[in-house]
Amino acid sequence: MAATYEFPSDLLAGQEELHQVRAELLALLKRLPWSVEPLDGFSDDHGWRKVERPASPGWTPDEQAEVEKLRERERELAVFVTCHRFWSEVTAAEKVEARTTLKHVREPEAAREIETGRATEPVREREPDAGPS
Repeated sequence: MAATYEFPSDLLAGQEELHQVRAELLALLKRLPWSVEPLDGFSDDHGWRKVERPASPGWTPDEQAEVEKLRERERELAVFVTCHRFWSEVTAAEKVEARTTLKHVREPEAAREIETGRATEPVREREPDAGPS
């Protein structure tokens, strides 16, 4: 049986914000062109699989700044969560389980909302990994 942990509210809030920042960053990176700098498109079929990229206009200075802002916030939150004083109270043998529990602490609430029909957003299947981009 999995142990239960009494996570401090600031640690829970930090982990939740970390999830949100990572989701925002992923969404932003998916909608931006594949190259930061303007580059011509290319097609390469000499490797183990064919790789094609359209021409990239590059990122605007505002887009670069937004990515950097999100990456910096992600780093700050990752440091906050991983270095939180709570972890000094957890034995070495339990740290991995406790960290995994913290990462998934909000999932049961979402699952219960779906089961009871109170979910506010539709559940979407995770997209299969398209491989390196």
